[in-house]
Parts: sequence; structure tokens; C-alpha cells
Amino acid sequence: TQLTMRTFHIGGVAGSDITQGLPRVEEIFEARAPKGESVISDVDGKVVAIEDGGGKTITIIIEKDGKKKQQKKYNVASHSTINVAKGDLVTKGQQLNEGHIDLQKLYATMGKEEVHRYIVREIQEIYASQGEGINDKHVEIIIRQMFSRIRVKEAGDTTLIPGDIVELSEFNDANAEVGEKGTEAEGEALILGITKVALSTESFLSAASFQETARVLINAAITGKKDHLRGLKENVIIGRLIPAGTGFRKAE
Repeated sequence: TQLTMRTFHIGGVAGSDITQGLPRVEEIFEARAPKGESVISDVDGKVVAIEDGGGKTITIIIEKDGKKKQQKKYNVASHSTINVAKGDLVTKGQQLNEGHIDLQKLYATMGKEEVHRYIVREIQEIYASQGEGINDKHVEIIIRQMFSRIRVKEAGDTTLIPGDIVELSEFNDANAEVGEKGTEAEGEALILGITKVALSTESFLSAASFQETARVLINAAITGKKDHLRGLKENVIIGRLIPAGTGFRKAE
């Protein structure tokens, strides 16, 4: 709540000093481009030159089977500290200068698993710097939600709309309905910030209870949306048992 409400209250944490790290925690969980971004290499190769002329340029030679294939140049801010030196061997995904990595770029370069590890490591470092500890599972639950959306590229014979961002479960259900009789939809896995994830949920009641209430409800009314009440928040809103414990049931 402290991140989404843009406020801080002592009751939510063990100590008040952690506020110094909250902006960075928010930056990570919202998947924003970080301040003081670190450039990462998207190839394996060898650093052959580092030039400093108003802005630093790192040149990497890509070799294969002992033969030089091509050069890649990376521009780095002049005030930034370089992490590599001429002659160093670098690997795909390695940071070339100090700073924080853009999650979107890391995802495009290294994939989901590396982003997962990076987020856990960054959050743990922030809490550790303030003398606090946090169990990995709390961070991993949030990360799971950040990877829970897919952008529809091709709708196939499903009822999905190309360009829409939908929940992974909704995407899989749509393809399951088509089965072997038709063409399945194709999608692109995304990493989204927690605000965008909350607003792109299948349940308009859940989305409306979070942010942009008027817009969410108006869009739901215009498009004639149905809420199947599969989640926790939407059931709490209308006063029903949540789908857990004694209220657990299989969706009909």
C-alpha cells in the first residue's frame, strides 16, 4: 500500500529508515527505466576500445571460432564509471558501467529467469542496507504477477483481440477452447509494473477498486464486460466468501 498510495506509514515496516530505499523498490516493481541506467552487453565478445569524447563509447568485438565477426558499440554517459577495461572478455547480459539495469532490456536480452534473479537480488540489497531482512517468497509472489500478462499478436480462431494485454490464464483458456479444431492464438510474454498488472486484470471490479475507478467502470459498461468473480478482491467487494479455504470452489 505504501507504494501504490505514494505515502509512507510506520506500521507497515520494521523501521523508518527503509524509506530511503522505497523509491528504488517502487522503481523496480513498476518496471520503470531506472535513473542512472547501466548499459548491458547483448553479445559475448572482447572489449577492444574505450573512447572518451564527451560521452564514453565501449567497442566490443564479437568472435566466433576464433574469427572476428563484427563490432558492437555501446554509448555510456561521460560521468559514469566503467566496469570493464580494454582486453576484457564480456558475456551477454554483463553490466558495462555502474548503475541499475532496465528490466525491459534485461528481459529482452536474457529472458525471464535472469530478470527474476536480478529483482530478488536488488530488493534484498535494499533491505539489507537498512539492516532489515525479507524472505524471498514475498518478492517472488510479486514477480510472478509482473510476468502474468501476455500481449496478443495473432488471435487465430479465438475470441481474443490482437494487441490486447490479457492474463496468462485467460490466454491459455482461449487456446484450450479452440483445441485441435482451429488455430490457436499467438502472444508475446510481457513484464509489467504492478500498477499496469492490477489495471489489466480480467475482473473490472478488482481493477476499479485499485485506480482509475471511473475509467475502468465506464470501459466495462461500454464493452459489456462480465465479471466471473474468480479472485479475492471482487468477492470481498460484493460480500461473498473468497475463493480460498471454506470458500474454495472450482470455477464452473
